[in-house]
Amino acid sequence: MANSIVFTITCFFILLYSSALANRTYSSWNETSTVVYASNADGICSSMVQPRGYTCEEHKVTTKDGYILSLQRIPFGRAGGKKGNRVPVLLQHGLLMDAITWLLSPPDQSLALVLADNGFDVWLVSSRGTKYSRGHVSLKPDSEAYWDWTWDQLSAYDLPASFQYVYGQTGQKLHYVGHSLGTLIAMTAFSKGELVSMTRSAALLSPVAYVGQITSPLGRTAAENFLAETLKWLGLHEFIPKGDAVTKLLKKICTNPRIDCTNLLNSFTGKNCCLKPSIVDIFLDHEPQASSTKNMIHIAQMIREGTIRMYDYKDGGQNRRRYGQPTPPTYNIANIPKNLPLFMSHGGADSLSDVEDVKHLLRTLKDHDRNKIVVQFKGDYAHADFVMGVNARQVVYEPLMAFFKVNS
Repeated sequence: MANSIVFTITCFFILLYSSALANRTYSSWNETSTVVYASNADGICSSMVQPRGYTCEEHKVTTKDGYILSLQRIPFGRAGGKKGNRVPVLLQHGLLMDAITWLLSPPDQSLALVLADNGFDVWLVSSRGTKYSRGHVSLKPDSEAYWDWTWDQLSAYDLPASFQYVYGQTGQKLHYVGHSLGTLIAMTAFSKGELVSMTRSAALLSPVAYVGQITSPLGRTAAENFLAETLKWLGLHEFIPKGDAVTKLLKKICTNPRIDCTNLLNSFTGKNCCLKPSIVDIFLDHEPQASSTKNMIHIAQMIREGTIRMYDYKDGGQNRRRYGQPTPPTYNIANIPKNLPLFMSHGGADSLSDVEDVKHLLRTLKDHDRNKIVVQFKGDYAHADFVMGVNARQVVYEPLMAFFKVNS
């Protein structure tokens, strides 16, 4: 185990070095890259959904602060059907991922396709800064201003834009599924009373709210050593934990039958029980995705302080200009409406959504209506099992769909 941790941390620093080089060569990035505005021809529908026999539509939505997000709609399953008579479900990925999160496994194991085959109108969204959501009405991804955001803005702008778009397109309230950071941005929005009127229920997989007790060696080491702050000080505003050379190297390493590449994920996420080694190769074809360095700093602040607050500028005057007070406002998760149906699933081996942090979250929600909250605990599950586990359909997705049908 120790060797796998050392190997993963080594790879992490290689990735950061690669990201630094990538950022420093982006002077004409918008003119030369093919991923700023991914066309329908090379989008998620054509690459990951339609080849499997599903109907898929590409959509775009613009947030109030100008970011252009990519959405995909899978209106029905392989058996066909008609649009408009199915309940919509919106799926939101976690940190350093995109909508392909929900499509990495075979069709009978990928949540997006399982939901479509079981009668739901499925919508996927990719957060700002990721491969298919790099557009903006005026800013370019090679500018510092483009990356001036954290998950505060994902909660305040990206998620409302996605909800409103799906609600407007379907005319129906929707179910929500979030994984990891996708749970945090939903809970903080709900705690402010936002989006609730458009929500039937919310499923929170590997819920992340309090992260002060995470046991991930990589995550905690990065936070305690102010790694993201150092990158920002170096002028690296885009956090890119990926490079072509590194991806090829890791994939080559993973072809060695003596090396179990699930350890690459295990050392960061906790010991996933139910991943096939081949899933890492597929994962590396598409993930990880970019985020803002400022967002990574925000998460590091939460790890060090054990709080759920807005981004701290570490300057009373700047905080006051931003928030009207010298310290950042705290999100009160207890304010989530008590009658909002919640399905929460967490794992005993998860080192990012740690059991003790989830217990803290559940204590915060102790006054939630008992008949409106379902808590599922899977002792051997870690962070990635919830989206890539070979038995996730039986263990998590079937109960999740039953919960949705009760609350439709």
